[in-house]
Amino acid sequence: MSELSIMVTITNVLNAERFRRLYEKHGATVSFVSFGRGTATSGILNTFGLEKTEKAIIHTIIANENFPAVRRELERKYYIDVPGMGVAFLVPLAAVGGKKQLRMLVGEQEFLKGEETELKNTEQELIVVIANQGFTEKIMDAARAHKARGGTVIHAKGTGSQGTEKFFGFVLAEEKEMIYIVVPSSNRNAVMHAIMNEAGLTSKAQAVCFSLPVTATAGMRLAADSDEEA
Repeated sequence: MSELSIMVTITNVLNAERFRRLYEKHGATVSFVSFGRGTATSGILNTFGLEKTEKAIIHTIIANENFPAVRRELERKYYIDVPGMGVAFLVPLAAVGGKKQLRMLVGEQEFLKGEETELKNTEQELIVVIANQGFTEKIMDAARAHKARGGTVIHAKGTGSQGTEKFFGFVLAEEKEMIYIVVPSSNRNAVMHAIMNEAGLTSKAQAVCFSLPVTATAGMRLAADSDEEA
């Protein structure tokens, strides 16, 4: 059985497109790109002769067995180990909100679906929802109906092969919103099902969602205590 992860790549904007093409070559045809800035101090930048630049954050769903080949090319062809080139890492997926969404996110990668991930000591999970802009409140209303307390919205742009539009009616080359929602693991399925029912691929929101295990939290004790009392 294949296991899926979200590969997070942080690099400068100039490298983002070449990295994305590399991932597409290995079958990972669906990526979502957002932008930010690095936090390195001026002293560190001066040491390596670097300038503070805008960063691209690429989120790509990848089958774990494909990552070693991708990593080799990142290291040998694009010299990702050189300071300033970037970093890539994997975070395991716990679940994906629906078979159609799973197939779309996996893209052209060979993948044999196994059981949903059950990880020890993961009392909380991060649900990541990717949707067209303007539907955050609809998505959050569905999530709140199942005790989700709030979310964080990140603006991004989807990139992917034309096959996603042809076969799924899902246009990636548009402005997107990525919504991060942390929920108790016991509520994960209910929240994801509600979001898919209200804002899934057949709706104008065209949302997809997946969850990531959260192994530790800070600042959520009062929310947990309130749920227990209720």
